[in-house]
Amino acid sequence: MTDHRAKAALYDTLAEAAKALANGRRAELVDVLAQGERSVEELADEIGHTLANTSQHLQRLLRSGLVQSRRDGTRICYSLSGPVVLTLWQTMRRAAEEHVAGLQQLAEDYLGDRSQLATITRDQLRERLRDGDVVVLDVRPEPEYASGHIRDAVSVPVQDLKSRLGSIPRGADVVAYCRGPYCVYADDAVRLLNQNGLTAARLEDGFPEWVMAGLPQVQSTSTSRARPRSTNEGAA
Repeated sequence: MTDHRAKAALYDTLAEAAKALANGRRAELVDVLAQGERSVEELADEIGHTLANTSQHLQRLLRSGLVQSRRDGTRICYSLSGPVVLTLWQTMRRAAEEHVAGLQQLAEDYLGDRSQLATITRDQLRERLRDGDVVVLDVRPEPEYASGHIRDAVSVPVQDLKSRLGSIPRGADVVAYCRGPYCVYADDAVRLLNQNGLTAARLEDGFPEWVMAGLPQVQSTSTSRARPRSTNEGAA
């Protein structure tokens, strides 16, 4: 006969990863770590919480096996434990988008009106990159660009974009990308570019989705933010 206690223990353990993500701040941390390795201090700044509170959330993710850590001098750095963690987070996000009432309004409250912003799909951007007729801006923080970025993209963190508008060729088609569909960086970049007479669009999602699709990218040579190298994975 079936051992119901053993079965219950099995399913409780299978649910552990979902339980660890059942918190908005931990979901934010996973979303940031999808961009690459970050220190506890950087992560605390990203989610606007104290170092102690952020460390507690990271320890919960660590116990569930969703993240891994390493020491870099006096710093503790965290990264996702594998691609399946990003897949889990993306699947949870899609389920919420399709079935949770009010989510669209919450997204609009945070992101603002996107109806006037041009977008471009991953496949369209891949073709434009192959033709060499587009300027691609990675508007995430520089450490995220250093961890990995779309091949041929230029790092222009969104807070630096205004001062660097003069370096963008007039008449060029520009595509900005950031962390994903709920990141405001690319939206802000496209609005600023348009206001200054440039033709710009945002990538439909972000760098993690580009990676998951196996498209051309540059990844760092190690988890310690070494100098990036080009990868042939998903070459166009």
